Amino acid sequence: MFEGFREEMIPGAGADIFVRHGGKVDGPGLLLLHGYPQTSAMWHKVAPQLADQYHVVCADLRGYGRSSKPKTDAQHSPYSKRAMAADMVKVMAHLGHDRFYVGAHDRGARVAHRLGMDHAGAVKAIAMLDIAPTREMYRETDDAFARAYWHWFYLILPAPLPETMIGSNPDAYWKFKCKVQNAGASPFAPEALDEYLTLFRNPDVIHASCEDYRAAASIDIAHDDADGDRKLSMPLLAIWGGRGVIERCFDALALWRERAENVSGFALPGGHYLAEELPDPVTAHFHGFFDKY
Repeated sequence: MFEGFREEMIPGAGADIFVRHGGKVDGPGLLLLHGYPQTSAMWHKVAPQLADQYHVVCADLRGYGRSSKPKTDAQHSPYSKRAMAADMVKVMAHLGHDRFYVGAHDRGARVAHRLGMDHAGAVKAIAMLDIAPTREMYRETDDAFARAYWHWFYLILPAPLPETMIGSNPDAYWKFKCKVQNAGASPFAPEALDEYLTLFRNPDVIHASCEDYRAAASIDIAHDDADGDRKLSMPLLAIWGGRGVIERCFDALALWRERAENVSGFALPGGHYLAEELPDPVTAHFHGFFDKY
């Protein structure tokens, strides 16, 4: 995976961040952020196709993969999307990009949302895969969503309950959760799946990823509320899976228009893990969107 890309550990804003980066080093920066319970390996089919035009940076979020796992606190603030976003500004500046594009999936897209709010001058445009805004998804939760995204409510239980249960068989948990969320399909390449499972077996990753969700249900919403009427100012592209939960349970474009000024988007004929299931259309839409800005 990632032929021609360099692997590097870069200081963030309180965490050391593992990145794979490559492509047109003197080109515009493009930061790609992964979701739960994955790593930067999820971009292995997309990043090389973008590398002809962009300096592509695929990062492991703090707490995930090979990035460091800071000690948490009672407010879960080290795993707030604000803290994760601050890491990425430092990483991109280290690599020579004070302004850059962001493509992101799942949890990484939630980091991208906060990145655009807290560091608007650094972000040219954001493309998000298969999410609606966190606060609004919690606000509009119904029975169908709670059953489909049960992990949202399970992972926020007090430590160490979910950590202990997941840790008893992390491979089985990972495979069950991801197959359920993708309607039974498994679009993962063997080498990527091996990385996901190997790194997820680390108890510190399990705990940190739970903290990510606990932050989302608490301090992240407080940060959203503090934004008041302020919206994302840069262009935002929302793409979601037409066979997924976002399509069934939410009006993604309407919700994003509550939180961003310039929104476009559509569904692709896939599930949750679009970058691995439909890498060519995702790449084409990223190119078409970012090339305009």
